[in-house]
Amino acid sequence: MINVRAKICGIRSESDLRAVVAADADAAGFISGTTHFSEDVLDAGHARGLSRLVPASMERVLVTHLTEADEVLRLADYIEVDCIQLHGLITLDTVRAVRAGAAGRRVIRAVHVTGPHAIGAAVAVAPDCDGIVLDSRSADRLGGTGRTHDWTISARIVDKLASLDFPVMLAGGLNPRNVRTAIEAVQPSWVDVNSGVDGLGGDKDESACAGFVRAAHGVEAPTAALARPPAE
Repeated sequence: MINVRAKICGIRSESDLRAVVAADADAAGFISGTTHFSEDVLDAGHARGLSRLVPASMERVLVTHLTEADEVLRLADYIEVDCIQLHGLITLDTVRAVRAGAAGRRVIRAVHVTGPHAIGAAVAVAPDCDGIVLDSRSADRLGGTGRTHDWTISARIVDKLASLDFPVMLAGGLNPRNVRTAIEAVQPSWVDVNSGVDGLGGDKDESACAGFVRAAHGVEAPTAALARPPAE
């Protein structure tokens, strides 16, 4: 049994990062290289500057929509991250190419849970990445929708992958109020939040970040942990 880990995504300023660090989150997500709308997208230089401020105890995650492996890897190298989250509409060949060139960084793939077909998609991609994130999507957004999806489908995906000891992250519409219920329903090893911990102006709210992480860390899940890469 492990404590569920918490990633806070959509960090776009030093004040956002301070709130995430104060909350003792396990990972900080920076969105860069997008094809669909995100109000939290950063240019590479800004993302690099923030990434360099992240403490060693916290994983740095690039969240990108880019569809060319070489572009993804160059961006990850430049921003200096520990993990690459492929959130775009990409092929399995691209996933494999990114993982082959990731130089020890974890590669996780987004699976958008828009119906039961997501189960097959998750099973198909699992052998070629180090984890998956189950997220909601809309016509114009590949994440950050603020909407939950059908957690019964996500729970079936977790169950399908359990025999592989394969880590699954749950995202989509999570917040400090519903994250415990979501964990109990789905049994992921990680949870991922963005807009659910934003204040009225779209900046990260320190109290909401702390509440989300505290709730996630207070639940145990019998699924695989996404191990941090060894320290260099």
